[in-house]
Amino acid sequence: MSDPMRIRLQSQGELTTVKILMSHEMESGQRKDDSGKIVPIWNIQDVIATLNGKVVMTAEWGGGVSKNPFFQFVLKGTKAGDKLSVTWRDNRGDSRTDEAVIS
Repeated sequence: MSDPMRIRLQSQGELTTVKILMSHEMESGQRKDDSGKIVPIWNIQDVIATLNGKVVMTAEWGGGVSKNPFFQFVLKGTKAGDKLSVTWRDNRGDSRTDEAVIS
């Protein structure tokens, strides 16, 4: 199991900036190890964010995303007490979900 995501929410009126730092190795499948063998691809493929259970953002990623990716987006129409949930899934079937509440 990976480390928890760091989710930071910055609200200003009805706008909330969401900043997420995800912990993941993100191998592209193009790098070779010390013995010359290709390191298998291992990357986050899907990211889904929900606000109070409603999907507000989806992303499909490939091998070009860096290790421990940082992701940011803005939500409109938010209020204090709203619950944001972020889930990622990788190509090995692993997933992680973390939540934060808008204050």
